[in-house]
Amino acid sequence: MNTSIVPSVVAVSRDTEHRFSKRSVAEIVLLAGLGVEGDAHAGVTVQHRSRVAADPTQPNLRQVHLIHSELLDELAPHGYLVEPGGLGENVLTRGIDLLALPAGTVLRLGSDAVVEITGLRNPCRQINGYRSGLMKAVLAKDEHGALVRKAGVMGVVRSGGAVRPGDPIEVTLPAPPHRLLAPV
Repeated sequence: MNTSIVPSVVAVSRDTEHRFSKRSVAEIVLLAGLGVEGDAHAGVTVQHRSRVAADPTQPNLRQVHLIHSELLDELAPHGYLVEPGGLGENVLTRGIDLLALPAGTVLRLGSDAVVEITGLRNPCRQINGYRSGLMKAVLAKDEHGALVRKAGVMGVVRSGGAVRPGDPIEVTLPAPPHRLLAPV
């Protein structure tokens, strides 16, 4: 976590339909065990089309998609100007290294909403439909040659509540041993 910046919500987005990008709104409401009220991906079981096709009874570990705004800052000099909600995220954050958090980390968004991080978003080819070549820009290799997915994290809603831009984010790490995030 970046200690010089207070972790906060930059933007919130939702969409009632299964489109790649989501519309930025003034507020989203998280519903415990379901996800974002009014969002096509809300539900107890998987709602992402590819996962529904594979097994519609799977639990929905992708109720909320969070991306760090620092990724958008990183992409901009390479010609990828991405608006909030553009990559399909529900919550755009600042001041938290989301990708470095262990599985099971709990984020309190604002005063009431609580999201538990379940894993990494595995970017799909639709990302190139948003901006050609963007898929490659959100993937990298670490010093050992392992794939690094930079397109945010997924989570489940543990406690519901309203979330708005400017809301503070409180991070609570799980008890050790910590598990690295893996795609969900």
